[in-house]
Amino acid sequence: VGVGAEAGAGAGASAMAGAEIGRAQVMQAQAAGVEPEVAMNPVLLKPGSDRSSQVVLLGKVFGQASATSYQELKPRLREAVLASYQDLKSRFDVVVCEGAGSPTEINLRDGDLVNMGLARPLGMPVVVVGDIDRGGVFAAFHGTVALLDAEDQRLISGFIINKFRGDPSLLTPGLRQIEGFTGRPVLGVVPWLPGIRLDAEDALPIEAYAAGAGGSDGAPGGARLRVAVVRFPRVSNFTDVDALAIEPGVDVEFTASASAVASADLVVLPGTKSTVADLAWLRERGLDAVLAKRVAEGRPVLGICGGYQMLGTEIEDEVESRRGTVAGLGLLPVRTVFDPVKTLTRPTGFGLGEPVAGYEIHNGRVHVTGGDPLFTDAGGAALEGCRDGAVWGTIWHGALESDGFRRAYLTEVARVCGLRFVPDPATSFAAEREKQLDRLGDAVQEHLDTERLWRLIEGGPTAGLPLLPPGAAAR
Repeated sequence: VGVGAEAGAGAGASAMAGAEIGRAQVMQAQAAGVEPEVAMNPVLLKPGSDRSSQVVLLGKVFGQASATSYQELKPRLREAVLASYQDLKSRFDVVVCEGAGSPTEINLRDGDLVNMGLARPLGMPVVVVGDIDRGGVFAAFHGTVALLDAEDQRLISGFIINKFRGDPSLLTPGLRQIEGFTGRPVLGVVPWLPGIRLDAEDALPIEAYAAGAGGSDGAPGGARLRVAVVRFPRVSNFTDVDALAIEPGVDVEFTASASAVASADLVVLPGTKSTVADLAWLRERGLDAVLAKRVAEGRPVLGICGGYQMLGTEIEDEVESRRGTVAGLGLLPVRTVFDPVKTLTRPTGFGLGEPVAGYEIHNGRVHVTGGDPLFTDAGGAALEGCRDGAVWGTIWHGALESDGFRRAYLTEVARVCGLRFVPDPATSFAAEREKQLDRLGDAVQEHLDTERLWRLIEGGPTAGLPLLPPGAAAR
């Protein structure tokens, strides 16, 4: 179970009705076989710009903070983080606290509450994980230890190298040297796992989509379905299209290209952390005209959350962008009004005759003024969403993870496009996600020294570790 005190992306997920945590923490809970809860992510940062973020505390919006004012909030946030840890520790055998960024951000160490600032008061053993794909991993390991003061250094009990490509024998001399220089063991080297698709917080997993988990295989009907997902600058909840990418015969591309949006069989406008700003970005690139042409030709477009709001006639926003009333794309008969209180629910219903489950996490309240509902209750009464011809929109995230609805929707898209595409009836999103988690788990078991890791979990930091200058002399 992970405690992520800070997260860098705005891709939140509703852990339960009325509470918001990060996607990565939801995935970690699923991997552990437990229900996600707010104690696993007591503080979530959702950047709205380069200089400010929304602070979510214990699942609720706490306020906006700049980089400077955030430091002033940390004493209050620290209480929540420590209380969450103690709560989890009282109920679980093992609690893994995942840091954010580098543990050696010496300019921020005094107020740190997510890395060494959490590990030191709790006496935790710390393992530093280095992404070798980014380069400089040995210098990073040595510098991480050497720049910490003596008390922090005593907690650094080992290293793990992640995402290694190539012949492991070529790495061995470096592993031995870094162990000699620091006096700390390298507990394993996890290889690069091509095509793995796991929920991410900080970056769009473009390479994973390009590799394709299931899209490289042909669909039973023989045809392929091309999906273009508009790559907004502030895209969030991009995991909504993971379920499309696992389908055999479906090619998913994140793009800002007008030609790609024009030629795709289906265009998806995903969620965004800033609906009005990304709508302006879309217009600057002429994508509004491309989408209008698609709709006039009766070709499929799907909007999810912020993307759905853009498709409407207007957006009234005095909360997020504070731009007031902004004209939408006018492609769906809906109107959005932003509310200061965020909606956080886990709704269920029916779409195209199939059961659907999703989650809502938004400030924008969508008012439908025409068209047909996308989702209904068991009796056929409208629940949510809007359909108007081949343009569909929903505020629900995760709806495409419902296998029956996803297959029915792709069948409808293929019909409108005149394609002989037939979704594979055996494709299961839940099974595919479990397979991805198992693949990562197998790699950890095979390539890490799990016995040593267990000794750290049970016995705490390794005693008698050498201290490195210059940090060893720091007080």
